Amino acid sequence: MQRTAVLNVVGLSASLLDERMPRLRAFAERVGRQSFRPAFPAVTCTAQSSMLTGLPPAEHGIVGNGWYDRESAEVRFWKQSNRLVRGRKIWEVVKERDAAFTCANLFWWYNMATAADFAMTPRPLYPADGRKVFDIHTQPMGWREEVKAALGEFPFPSFWGPMAGIACSEWIAAAARWTEEKASPTLSLVYLPHLDYGLQKFGPGAPEMDKELGEIDRVTGELIDFYEARQVKVMVVSEYGIGPVERPVHLNRLIRRKGWLQVKDELGRETLDVFGSEVFAVADHQVAHVYARKGATPELRAFLEQIDGVAEVRESIDGERSGDFVVVAEPDAWFTYYYWEDDAKAPDFARTIDIHRKPGYDPAELFLDPAIRAPKWEVAKFLLKKKLGLRGLLEVIPLDASLVKGSHGRDAVEEGLRPVILGAAGAVNSAEDVFREMLAAIGAGAPSPHGE
Repeated sequence: MQRTAVLNVVGLSASLLDERMPRLRAFAERVGRQSFRPAFPAVTCTAQSSMLTGLPPAEHGIVGNGWYDRESAEVRFWKQSNRLVRGRKIWEVVKERDAAFTCANLFWWYNMATAADFAMTPRPLYPADGRKVFDIHTQPMGWREEVKAALGEFPFPSFWGPMAGIACSEWIAAAARWTEEKASPTLSLVYLPHLDYGLQKFGPGAPEMDKELGEIDRVTGELIDFYEARQVKVMVVSEYGIGPVERPVHLNRLIRRKGWLQVKDELGRETLDVFGSEVFAVADHQVAHVYARKGATPELRAFLEQIDGVAEVRESIDGERSGDFVVVAEPDAWFTYYYWEDDAKAPDFARTIDIHRKPGYDPAELFLDPAIRAPKWEVAKFLLKKKLGLRGLLEVIPLDASLVKGSHGRDAVEEGLRPVILGAAGAVNSAEDVFREMLAAIGAGAPSPHGE
């Protein structure tokens, strides 16, 4: 088999492959470039699951980065068990053909409880005293201490939040080199998230993006050179492109004004009461799942279709995890999860980085609240409290959704905003086709992802 590395440069689109990215542009000219229609929704967990199974979301079941679990009656985002992804993954398909095949999954999502041979993924520790300790999870388990001893601690604050930046992609690239030298996997899957941050914070046309593009071009270019020097075939892929936005749409506030959404008072703050709500939305960038107790009624569809910023209302994706309706934003709009009318009553997690409690995706977590005079001092006070063993909230995230300048999620996008694949041998028209191209690159043929 041909050993292969697939580098997932999140947010990369044809419109960005210009003189600011000389190394990736040269690689594209050498191995070929294609763009393809993004998965729907065009978000990380859905796109990756389609690439790794060759199945559409209706079959693999990953209908977004999160969804409402009807059985537990909880909104769950960024879960990590690979068992949530239905269908056989590429490492399972190839292993059946060749027992010597090995796969390293480095920071692609759903990377715990996995059958991949080697895995690394972000995973904080949550001691019983309420602390959150940054860490990673690895498979084999012993790799966790070995890789940290070799590379230092994973720079978790640079992976998400106001300090998000190139450091985490540099660390992941170093971990990919470490894994290659230690285990020489047949297939290496490497997640490089850097572009995602700047494109959402600044927007694709902002001058700040020159630096962001240059940084990830350097990291990716160095990794390509490393793999090719070891006779490893390299493909570069992206999950979606990110377009400019200027209109946040607060679906849950509009649903609340109809009398359909219920909140619960918790110590003077409002939390979303999914038990008592007739209708609520789970927002995920430019797509939102709308769940309704009475199901997909014509009245609800008509209400959603008339909302300013809504481009389209679709039927359920899979009939189980998906909303009764799936709402798609206009190209310059995106959906917030906000449901409170008074910021003084926003839940205690709203002004913090908390990707699990928020009933929707919150890109405002990339910003420090500009209304705070000295945000770094607030962070320092919080860290001092933690050292003293005291509890507190790091409330530095703004509630001003207009700060967000880039988003994604739509599948009908202009050519320049489509995701790209560099180095594919065949035609790639969808995220599912990436699965076939990875099989072809390895030399494993193209068995059906359905197991037929």
